[in-house]
Amino acid sequence: MDHVKDDELRQQAANALIAELRHWREVSDVSQKALARLVRYTPSYVSKVESGTLVPSREFIESADEHLRAGGALLRRWKALRDAGGESRTDKGSASPLVDDPQSAPSNALLVEHERAELIFRGGMFKTRIRRHLRNVGSEPVTQYLIRIAVDRHPGDPERSNQLYREFPLTWEELGLVAVCQDESMAWRVKHDRDAFKEVWLLFENGDGRFPLYPGQSTWIEYVYTVSADKWGPWWTRAIRLPTNLLSMTLDFPADIQPSLWGIETSMTAEASPFKTPISRAEREGRILFSWSTDSPPLHARYRIEWKFKNPAIGREGEMETLAPSERMRSLGIVQEGEPILAEIATRFDLPGEAEDARRGVAQLVATMERVSQVHTFAKGMGIAAPQVGIGRSVAVVRTPDGATITLINPRIIDQSTETDEQYEGCLSFFDVRGMVPRPLRIEVEHQGIEGDTHITVFEGPIARLVCHEIDHLFGLLYRSHMRPGVEPIPVSQYKGTGRPWANRQG
Repeated sequence: MDHVKDDELRQQAANALIAELRHWREVSDVSQKALARLVRYTPSYVSKVESGTLVPSREFIESADEHLRAGGALLRRWKALRDAGGESRTDKGSASPLVDDPQSAPSNALLVEHERAELIFRGGMFKTRIRRHLRNVGSEPVTQYLIRIAVDRHPGDPERSNQLYREFPLTWEELGLVAVCQDESMAWRVKHDRDAFKEVWLLFENGDGRFPLYPGQSTWIEYVYTVSADKWGPWWTRAIRLPTNLLSMTLDFPADIQPSLWGIETSMTAEASPFKTPISRAEREGRILFSWSTDSPPLHARYRIEWKFKNPAIGREGEMETLAPSERMRSLGIVQEGEPILAEIATRFDLPGEAEDARRGVAQLVATMERVSQVHTFAKGMGIAAPQVGIGRSVAVVRTPDGATITLINPRIIDQSTETDEQYEGCLSFFDVRGMVPRPLRIEVEHQGIEGDTHITVFEGPIARLVCHEIDHLFGLLYRSHMRPGVEPIPVSQYKGTGRPWANRQG
């Protein structure tokens, strides 16, 4: 049985290498033929590598990694394949491809009569909506359809992008992938799950039954997913992988960010060139809609739209500087007062069983904190709890005034001093006001590590205040509940403490 396990490991490593190569070709906007020219191998060689019938040489991988600016990612995948025993198949054909190639959805069985692709930038988030009118022109039922999600936050700087996605990988929770076929929801199965890209089989089935696409039939499928602005890059590509009659693309941006767009086309037989027709532009209700379409795009063509924002500060965060503070926070993904989740007790993590869920929660909180810190100065430190980003789990992150990060998983206050201190606090979930809040000067907090080990940590002074504020969120409380009777928050316009350390108001 060991050889069966070895074959499985080799298969997984080969699939990972192929997926990595396709990913970097996509983000670099390089066709197979263009890559062959760059690395001085034949197009047939590149095709066989990507089909899984040939394991590439180290020289090929090193050259491809350099020209695609993959930052060593391809070489790491190649070494993993070598270590799995795949090196012996280098430069040799194989009777059975290493890459999995399910026959239930052969590529030559489908025709895309119309692809309608839409990208919407709103509230610091990019939402992609793809609708495809598919026709089965083959002789067998189609039961699944492969889609790909790929991002590159820093094109041209692979090390920076790689570091970003290693620390804050794309997660299924944040993508929120939803797919439908006509009025039926579609189940899906993961093919590749990488930090910066995913490949997914959309299944023509759900919990209620199956609905294959039979020969001669046609149907609309639609899928939607979202990616935060801090993980998206200034580009969007549509790749023609199936025969297609019509491709149309629409991009929807806030007018205030002053977007400027241009299009680049590449194919198997041509170098990169500008779109042959202009991108149209229409403005309505504070939004700018860009649209472009092409008839009968050639197979393997790629259409890439890039942009820049003439107002960089607005462009980074996706909102006007003139927005009210609470609306600015909402635009950055912060749940605002009035949402039920802020009044609910967060569910504790069952550790270590839910360690991966806890890690993803921490990563999302840190990423959100980074976005927020770009638009506001937090001289007194800051914090954010999972309910404030729509996650009803017991985890919070605090950043101290000197930049240290405190992670709190399943925290609860088990003791506190009788001495208190009264200071103004602000809350990201209602950031238009500041309130005078008494807090204990010293607290003891029981919390857990990612593997379930229990810790008791003492926090004092301003740090105790920050920790108290975030733990309150995990128990459905806002700082208003701690304010003295008769004391009301003041408008942020009257608050004079922004950018200053805590005052001394011990009581």
